Amino acid sequence: MTGYILRRLLQFIPVFLGTTFVVFFLAWGMPGDPLAGKCGDRECPDAFVAAATEEFKLDRPLIVRYGYYLADLGRGDLGRSFTGRDVSEQLVAAFPATVRLALLAVLIEVLLGVTIGVVAALRPGKAFDTTTMMVGLGIIAFPSFVIANLAQLVFGVRLGWFPVTVSDPTSFAELLLPAIVLALAHQVTLSRLTRSAVIETMQSDYIRTARAKGLGEARIVAVHALRNSLIPAVTYVGKDIGGLLAGAVVVEGVFNISGVGGLIVQSIRSHDGITIVGAVTVVVVAYLFINLLVDLSYAVLDPRIRYD
Repeated sequence: MTGYILRRLLQFIPVFLGTTFVVFFLAWGMPGDPLAGKCGDRECPDAFVAAATEEFKLDRPLIVRYGYYLADLGRGDLGRSFTGRDVSEQLVAAFPATVRLALLAVLIEVLLGVTIGVVAALRPGKAFDTTTMMVGLGIIAFPSFVIANLAQLVFGVRLGWFPVTVSDPTSFAELLLPAIVLALAHQVTLSRLTRSAVIETMQSDYIRTARAKGLGEARIVAVHALRNSLIPAVTYVGKDIGGLLAGAVVVEGVFNISGVGGLIVQSIRSHDGITIVGAVTVVVVAYLFINLLVDLSYAVLDPRIRYD
């Protein structure tokens, strides 16, 4: 197990360097003046330009600036934005809202996806299975920002069931509608994966043996079939964290949530490359470690899996 963890940690290095460099290049390597618009409509004073050029190494080649960024990152320094705000402090303030939104979305995704998948698997091809598949395809066909705006208009403005926007700090009730919107498309894939896995598992020899021993169908499904069918679901949910964080950028923007997604959107609009790179770096690190935990959880779900 220790050797496997060490190998995975070593594999993190090229992934981390590759993703952070791409984001760094996109944020800083585009043509144009990186200081444009930093002083409003007027031209920035020479003193400001000189100070910013010195602080952010704007006169150095891009690869050299990336090296400086990695060196600062090794000291735990994500840098300061053009407004003088520390990026780490901004992320500490923004992360709680995003974490609560993502956890609530994962909970809704798992509850809906696994439940729908199991029920559909027990009666494949019947009305429930066909209906959920058609509804799921309809949900996936709509972009997340369309669903978010429609949900906000219908359930927030017209019906008044949910708050239209959220306060700071956010409450559970305020995050419920954004979390449902964020989880909807993802639970469709999860439900189809669960359905396929349960159908395959229910055809296994040990399931037939359990039936021959006289075990009830509910016990067979809950104790024997579902546990071994959860590995594809756990894999998808773990890998899906990145998709949820990407979707959170859109959802947080629609519902005015002061989270990491909202921070990234604001940074893109203000051309604040430092904050963009810092925020994405933290998200990448979190995503890598979440995937490691997901892989380690396989041994708990299926004792046949060993990490040597």
